[in-house]
Amino acid sequence: MKLLIVSATLACLLCVVIGCNSRALKSGAGALIADGKTPQDVYKLSTDPKKDKAKALAVTFNHVNHATKNYSIDGTKPIACIECHHTEQPASEAAKHPPDKTAYPADRTVTLTAETAKDPKTPDVQNCRACHAQEGDKPKLLAEIPQVTFEGDTDPTPLTNDAAFHRNCNSCHDQALEARKGINAPSTNDCAKCHTGK
Repeated sequence: MKLLIVSATLACLLCVVIGCNSRALKSGAGALIADGKTPQDVYKLSTDPKKDKAKALAVTFNHVNHATKNYSIDGTKPIACIECHHTEQPASEAAKHPPDKTAYPADRTVTLTAETAKDPKTPDVQNCRACHAQEGDKPKLLAEIPQVTFEGDTDPTPLTNDAAFHRNCNSCHDQALEARKGINAPSTNDCAKCHTGK
């Protein structure tokens, strides 16, 4: 009888440990729950199979740190979801932040946050390559890779995944380094800090 009680207790404890560590049960800004899915804590970005040195180009991106720690430009709060997921807000809001002016879906009424992501009515979060495909590929959600003519330029720049990552990541890091001297964020000129080959 003691063996049965001990076995049952251990089985229950194991279920509790596994359940409490389940990604689906986590809450907070780092565990956005959308339709039962949560983002990964860490992503590999810029793994470009079309290039010979794909491994060297890979970038490890810690999503949970950017979403939960004070990584904003001024260092006072986590980065808002829409800073990277710029299409995850109503078009009227996206238009206030050129050149990012597209909303997905086009009739979107809710801005993506840690809390709104938990609502099943909130549209699914799209990954970057859904619009910013690799050079030569057609994006999943658009007829072609988006293009933007930057201030001072005359020709449009295609925002491939490579261009979009560099523009978004580098500009934020450079602004944070300017605003908060001495932080350990890579700058536009520190390629090897992100592209480690790991």
